[in-house]
Amino acid sequence: MRNLLIAPLCLGSLPLSLAQLSSSLHTFADPPADVRPRFRYWLPDASVDGDVVARDIKHTADIGAGGVELVPFFEYGGTFSPNPPVDWSVYNFGTTPFVDLFSTALKAHTEHGLVMDFALGPNQGQGVPAEPDNEGLQWDMTPHTAAIPESGRYDGKIPGWGSGNLVALVTALVESNVTITFETIGLAGFPVPVTYDRFVLNHETLTEQTRRVDKHGNVSLRLPRARSGTHYRLFAFYERLAGARNLAFRSNQHDDIFDDGSYTVDHFDARGAAVVKEFWQDHILTDEVSALLSRTGNYAWEDSLEMHFNVTWSRSLPERFQRLHGYSIKPYLPLLTFRQNTVVMQKDQPGPFECVLDTEDQGLNFVNDFRATLVAGYKEYLTALSVWAHDLGVKFSAQPVYGSVMDMLSAIPSLDAPECESLSFFDNIDMYRAFSGPARLSGKRIVSNEMGAVRGSAYNYHLPSLLFSVNRAFSGGVNQMVLHGQAYSGTYPNTTWPGHTPFNYMFSDLFSPRLPAWDHGLRQTMDYIARGQSILQNSVPKADVVLYHKESATTIDNIYQGEDLLKEGWSWNYLSADNLALKEAKVRNGVLAPDAPAWKAFIVEATQNLTLDAIQTLDRYARNGLPIIFSGGTPGYYPTGRDSQKPKYDRDFARLLRLRNVHTVAAGSVARKLRELGLRPRVEVKTNGTCYTTWGEAEEYSYAVIYSDLVPSTGSITVHSTETPFILNAWTGDISPVLVYTQSHSTTTIPINLAGNQTLFFAFSNKLARDHPVPRYHIQAAPPHVLGNKVTDDRRIALYVARSESTSRAVLSTGRKVSLDTSCVPGPLQLSGWTLTAEHWEAPEDLYDSQHTVKYNTTHQLTTPTSWTKLPALANTSGVGYYNTTFTWPPKREHNAPTTRHCPSNQVDFGAYIAFSRVIDTITVYVNDQQIPPLDLTNPVADIGPYLRRGENTIRLTVPTTLWNYLRTIFNDLVSAGVSASRFGGPPPAGEAGLVGSVTLTPYRNVIV
Repeated sequence: MRNLLIAPLCLGSLPLSLAQLSSSLHTFADPPADVRPRFRYWLPDASVDGDVVARDIKHTADIGAGGVELVPFFEYGGTFSPNPPVDWSVYNFGTTPFVDLFSTALKAHTEHGLVMDFALGPNQGQGVPAEPDNEGLQWDMTPHTAAIPESGRYDGKIPGWGSGNLVALVTALVESNVTITFETIGLAGFPVPVTYDRFVLNHETLTEQTRRVDKHGNVSLRLPRARSGTHYRLFAFYERLAGARNLAFRSNQHDDIFDDGSYTVDHFDARGAAVVKEFWQDHILTDEVSALLSRTGNYAWEDSLEMHFNVTWSRSLPERFQRLHGYSIKPYLPLLTFRQNTVVMQKDQPGPFECVLDTEDQGLNFVNDFRATLVAGYKEYLTALSVWAHDLGVKFSAQPVYGSVMDMLSAIPSLDAPECESLSFFDNIDMYRAFSGPARLSGKRIVSNEMGAVRGSAYNYHLPSLLFSVNRAFSGGVNQMVLHGQAYSGTYPNTTWPGHTPFNYMFSDLFSPRLPAWDHGLRQTMDYIARGQSILQNSVPKADVVLYHKESATTIDNIYQGEDLLKEGWSWNYLSADNLALKEAKVRNGVLAPDAPAWKAFIVEATQNLTLDAIQTLDRYARNGLPIIFSGGTPGYYPTGRDSQKPKYDRDFARLLRLRNVHTVAAGSVARKLRELGLRPRVEVKTNGTCYTTWGEAEEYSYAVIYSDLVPSTGSITVHSTETPFILNAWTGDISPVLVYTQSHSTTTIPINLAGNQTLFFAFSNKLARDHPVPRYHIQAAPPHVLGNKVTDDRRIALYVARSESTSRAVLSTGRKVSLDTSCVPGPLQLSGWTLTAEHWEAPEDLYDSQHTVKYNTTHQLTTPTSWTKLPALANTSGVGYYNTTFTWPPKREHNAPTTRHCPSNQVDFGAYIAFSRVIDTITVYVNDQQIPPLDLTNPVADIGPYLRRGENTIRLTVPTTLWNYLRTIFNDLVSAGVSASRFGGPPPAGEAGLVGSVTLTPYRNVIV
């Protein structure tokens, strides 16, 4: 049998009362709204019923969320419904109906004590309705090229004339060229062939010819005759307002800005922010809305940069580039024609041609400077929106950079609450640690996450899958989940049951009372997330070491390639070279950022590229006592500037290596060097699995979070604290003293036994110990068949000990050794003979009646738990399963089991743990009609001893399913906003449902030690 408790040897079961909690933990059991997870709420458009919106927000409060992130969806900006069933000119973002709905939503949040985030514009908030010639809108730059005849003479129109305002005309000698074809996966998820030309340019021949172009686009050039195998080319670059819209729909009238949808603004200049600000002031910020926002508003918000370009551009970029780098970008524009757009969104649109130089770095220095200029403009945009949000009495959150050609880590400090996402980050803990590093350095209290979007899982998203993603995000430093998402529950035109479905059945999930789990387990999961967030938000997170990571364009992947740090429990973050310029990036007493993460060493892998500024900063750090470790060899050079700084870089790097506090090690040997330097992780790990650790500090307690990655982990953790340890049970809200541990003069070691994907929260606090009496002693060692423990009323310890054929001993901190004879305790028993009442959830006869769900029951007899998909009568069924079985307690003692003075014959001190081998969705357990506390869905084991009685006992389970197994049977008939669910292909297969696996009772004897 798998672990009976999350940490069977260390958990005490008596919770502290709220009155006894230290001030920083007094809301742990029931965190306030601003700490709780929120839902991204997709408002279809401004035509919907405000009463339904208010009701949906109330449902949000009832289920344990802290509010919603209001996103005016408009069918993903018209992507899924270019012919909307509603007149979006009338119901556009910012119209009177929208302002009324916005006010209604704010009032509903106020009424229910919630907080509201809100998108700055329709769809993903990347723009607002505007006049199409507003120069604060998105710009684009298009490149064109043409060959110059062998003679070197060119007289005529330059290529691309008329496609925009001419930025520059450049000529260069092409040393070689080739046509390349490859296949990539397009945005729709299908293979797409891509063909482009690649030119190698002579770096000495790049010449700007813009002044030679007349007003008609003609130019007369006389260049040297090219030698054989080479040729000269013209490169012309034009800028124009992109006309890109974050809300597009067909309209026959163009009387005002609302008839044309919404335009994406310039994200690389404060002028883009000004467009947003002016629109809100002119159309949304009535006196009432402003007052409500200052009271209930939380974050103004923008989604990730899902914008399309030929070349990422702003009209102010050339001037900004000159100011930042001291030279003109224009002669080097040919180097920016390929993969300088939103690379994640435009994999199949990298550009028609690519130019590189015939130099060692192929002109990467100019590309790096270009991308640094984009980041500078983007940070100006973010800062302008942040200042405006603060004026409104709210804060600003956005998903910065990733997917585009900028350094994500550089931009993160410019936000109040930087946000990442589980979808694009692939639940990658290492990338979360990279994301949270600059946030923590710059003092951000919140690191947010758009949580739970999974392609192909609409109405088929299981709560354990959500927990998998949440726990990994917690381990990476994320402390605020915005769940993706909550669906509008009212009627919407041309929409079938079960109701409006954003993204047309492509992405999970559509949380609402339409889902069986909404009233049958979701609240417990929301409370778990809220309590985890409460711990992480109300303390200062610490990390052991920091790693250098500089990219000019962000990639999502594991960065540190060694396993040594993780194996020993080291925690880490990443910083970019840009982050080292922050005022908080200071070393004091040999520690970097001692008032925040307090990193104890700085690590640079050979795979990284160091800037010259970074070398000089590391030199200063080392001289101030911070250990610098180079792992795996010499890092590369990150080129910048028109004139190569490589010689100076080499000299400065050689000088850095000579410093006493700088060390070089082989790859994978960083942890060994840290130990040699006398450093230790804040949470040391010795287990047979893989555990991620987190440490944080508050005024009255410190905390440790332990996450077991994918597989079970058994062993111990050692923390560098001797304050009294407590377990914070995020599933029940209980705070209990840890009863099994050892201590030295400076450390505490606690045994742990975690299931895969399970997370434990510990607190270390003498203040808690003063507020709540703990035992007069503790257990130092106990055998593995001790399943749990509790503190008795007289401050002694009761151990719950399962059957063992041999007598074992527990060792107390007093030195006393206690014999544990449980040979007479009955062994584990499997529960069988289940009666299942299946509540079927189905569509009404009128499929377009989205407000009613047909429900009826059928009854089934099961010997053992079986997936509904394996029961012919339930194979295509969704709904709620009500399971019932009985057993006799206490179990009969085995025929030859002895009765001794150590094992009372009446068995009055017997209890039992119930364990479920698997949970597909969630399980609510009733023993003799008493509901037990929530199960940890990652390790579903619970003590049911207090609920047992002599004679016949009843176990009743409530087990919801997803809607998917039924929905797939009518998939081709499903429609949302006039678009068929089958538009993007057939449905995924059915999945397991109901109660599966085994249900085991393990009796124990209650032994007072």
